[in-house]
Amino acid sequence: MTQPAVTQQVKALEDELGVPLFDRSGGRITLTAGGKVLLPLADQVKEISDQAFAAVAEASGEQAGDLAVGASQTIAQYLLPNFIAGFMKAHPRIRIVARSGNTDAMLDALVAHQIQVALIEGPDQRKDLNIEPFFQDHMVLVVPTSHEWADQEVDIEALKQQPLLMREFGSGSRRVVEKAIVAAGLRKKDLRIQMELDSTEGLLSAVEVGLGVTFVSRWAVRNQLSLGTLKIARVRGLKLSRQFSIAYPAGPAPTGNVRAFHRFLLSTSLELAPRPTGKQAFVRTAR
Repeated sequence: MTQPAVTQQVKALEDELGVPLFDRSGGRITLTAGGKVLLPLADQVKEISDQAFAAVAEASGEQAGDLAVGASQTIAQYLLPNFIAGFMKAHPRIRIVARSGNTDAMLDALVAHQIQVALIEGPDQRKDLNIEPFFQDHMVLVVPTSHEWADQEVDIEALKQQPLLMREFGSGSRRVVEKAIVAAGLRKKDLRIQMELDSTEGLLSAVEVGLGVTFVSRWAVRNQLSLGTLKIARVRGLKLSRQFSIAYPAGPAPTGNVRAFHRFLLSTSLELAPRPTGKQAFVRTAR
């Protein structure tokens, strides 16, 4: 809707209710007492309307309505677009709203009912959610092209001497890396963490300019490997496979659009994943 149309609709609603809903004084817009009372009721009306729309569509043998999906950053940036495109081909009447953040943020959003389903770099142990693996991922060690470790295999102890770039706390990727390193015999305090960044692209850019080395998903680095701007190093004895998981509220099995999306991911996610484009060293490392 255009801004004038929105203003007209708000004015009509205020006239019908007999009270102003927005306070437009002071150079900004806030809710009045009447607006604050109406807001949660309006959310309930919208939710019931969406349920009715979806129920009628399902009774006709077709899914429809809205689906709010959250995804941790690696999944959101490198895999989610393919998943959504495939899902919408099968369910063209479902409208998807997507948001991203780290794993903890997406699980919190799910509990707060801000999204209906979350794709995370799990598994994550939470009693208030159902969390199921749907896709296997591998993380790899990325180094600058001129680095002595490029296309080489090194001992786990060598990590102590390298400046390491890491994702922020709350990131599923960070938890996987730390757990694997501890399982391989190092302590977290032995690592030289040079910098923490809140995005995978930030990590890769920092490695390209020589600030350190980092661990990322194989999907994140495939373009840089193909272009030759980054290289892979293999760490002897370090196992960095993990599961991407789908999370939804605890309780009965999902229904409606969440069920359709859940079933779609479990059955077709591997087929929809983008194909690796890196060199043979990348393929060997990712296995």
